[in-house]
Amino acid sequence: MKRYYENLNEVGIMGKELIHIIKNGLWDENAVLGLCLGLCPALAVTTDAKNGLGMGMALLFVLSSSVLIISLLRNVIHEKVRVPFFLAVIAGFVTITDLALKAYIPPLSKSLGIFIPLIVVNCTVLGRVEVYASKNPPIKAFVDGIAMGVGFTIILIIMGGIRELLGTGSFFGFPI
Repeated sequence: MKRYYENLNEVGIMGKELIHIIKNGLWDENAVLGLCLGLCPALAVTTDAKNGLGMGMALLFVLSSSVLIISLLRNVIHEKVRVPFFLAVIAGFVTITDLALKAYIPPLSKSLGIFIPLIVVNCTVLGRVEVYASKNPPIKAFVDGIAMGVGFTIILIIMGGIRELLGTGSFFGFPI
C-alpha cells in the first residue's frame, strides 16, 4: 500500500512539473514576447491570421518533433557533433513540413515562402533543442516543445489578426 501512495506522489509531482512547463511555453518564456526570439517570421509572415496560424503550426510540428528526437538521443550524441546533429534533425523536419505544405496547401506554402525553410535557423527551435531537450527526458522535452510551439502560434495569430483587421477589416478572411 505504501508503494501505491509513493507512485501517486510521483505522478502528482510529474503533473505539476508538466503544468509548469506548459505555463513557461505559453507565457513566462514565450519566444516572441519574453525572449524576443523568432521576430523575423513573427513580423514578416503575419500579414493575416491565416498566415500566422500556418507558420505557427509549421513551427509547432518542427519544434515538438525535433525536441522529442533530440531528447531520445541526448545520451548518445557526441559533444563535438552536437550542434550539427541538432541542425540536421531540425532540417529533416523542416523539409517534411515544407514538402507537405507544397503538396497539400499550396497557397499557404506560396504565401509563407522562404520563411518555412528558415525555420531551420530559427532561434526558438535551436534554442529549445540546445537548452531544454538535450538535457531533459523525452516527456518533459515534448511537452515543452508543444507548449513553446502553441505559445508562438498564439502570438502569430494575434499579430496577424491585428494586422489583418487594421488592413482589410477582416479576421481569418471574414469581414468584421
